Amino acid sequence: MLTNNKKIWIIWFISTAMIAMFFGYKIFSDNEDKTVFLPGSTSHGHYQIELACSACHTDSFADESDIQKACTNCHAEELKLVDDSHPKSKFTDPRNADRVAKLDARQCVTCHTEHKPEITGDMGVTVPEDVCVVCHKDIAEDRPSHKGMEFNTCASAGCHNFHDNNALYEDFLLKHAGEKDILDVQVKSNTDIHKRISFIRTYPINEYPLKKLTLSDKDSPESIKVDQNIIEQWSSTAHAKSGVNCTACHSEKDKNSEMTWSNKPSEKKCGSCHDIELKKFKESKHGMRIAQGLSPMQPELARLQMKSSAHRKSLTCNTCHRDHTFDVVRAAVDSCLQCHDDKHSQSFKDSPHFKLWYEEVVRGEKDKKGVSCASCHMPRIEKSFPGGNKHIIVQHNQNENLRPNEKMIRSVCMNCHGLEFSIDALADRDLIDSNFLGKPSEHIKSIDMAVERVKQNNK
Repeated sequence: MLTNNKKIWIIWFISTAMIAMFFGYKIFSDNEDKTVFLPGSTSHGHYQIELACSACHTDSFADESDIQKACTNCHAEELKLVDDSHPKSKFTDPRNADRVAKLDARQCVTCHTEHKPEITGDMGVTVPEDVCVVCHKDIAEDRPSHKGMEFNTCASAGCHNFHDNNALYEDFLLKHAGEKDILDVQVKSNTDIHKRISFIRTYPINEYPLKKLTLSDKDSPESIKVDQNIIEQWSSTAHAKSGVNCTACHSEKDKNSEMTWSNKPSEKKCGSCHDIELKKFKESKHGMRIAQGLSPMQPELARLQMKSSAHRKSLTCNTCHRDHTFDVVRAAVDSCLQCHDDKHSQSFKDSPHFKLWYEEVVRGEKDKKGVSCASCHMPRIEKSFPGGNKHIIVQHNQNENLRPNEKMIRSVCMNCHGLEFSIDALADRDLIDSNFLGKPSEHIKSIDMAVERVKQNNK
């Protein structure tokens, strides 16, 4: 018979072996579910790529500079674009050494520590809401208007963000004081695909010259059976009108560098012409998993409310644009609403924005100045190209002007609305949920304070 000691050793050995087998399977299997290794859940910004550990943890023994580099690998361009008065030089200044000792803002992880869900707030911030007091405890002496304000209100809509904190400085506020809720002159920009293609150095202009193609021009191989409906769909698209034939998308190089037919082109093929759009798509929540070599995002992975019918959809270029039709009108609204099921999305088709958009796009009525989902969340922006050329493109990284939502004020809202109305609207949670059906019930006093300060100085 086995002694008690031997039984204990056998149980210990079997338990250890089973644990080792479990972790070994998790490490070496192709299954993406390796969440067992996470020290804590990740923030809303990173949870989709939490299994691509090397995206942030580039080295097991990385120092501060390596960790900072991992942050800027993804966020450098966004940080460069913001108008920030918190540059690194401010924190390397010896005169601020006492402040840096309390809050080293030179490092992203000082305020954004991952795997700490119990202390993580909006925007992945893991420091207390009153963090601004570390440096600005005497602000009421310089700005009497701030006297009595709580230090956890600094980042309220219309006031200050640590990044892009110059956005609502007094000169900007005063410039737009007194504007109407809806501006008389509104801005809408159009894209020009022919102009854009001329800037793409890799575009095979000799193979696919910019000319309108017809049904008889389709160049799919005779050995490939193609549904006639597909050909007819293609013939009415911007691709056909611009000379982009079947083989432009469906031809792929094999291992011998010979061109072969591909029934399902990858997003890389889309990027051969739409390189900037693909780059931005991969930076967004829609495409960031693809950028890290993971399977495409599926709505069932989202933390926002999504329609159950869309849970298993894989988000690629064709999910929104559809192959062979590339319908940008559908992509601007219906593609969004096929997945998103939160209050804001559910309310869109009852909003004034949608009604004007429907009359303009669907009914063909001109100058209605309608607004689609894409108008706000994927706005058209000016992009510089080599040689000093500039062109309007669609911003496919919907994160870039969404969080915090005040970033949307200048790039989107102020194209049609006055600054004060825009600030108040984005501060009103109920108004956001109803998709801006009505006027704001909130009022942020930023402009009032700026105007009052000028009056006081002029006395």
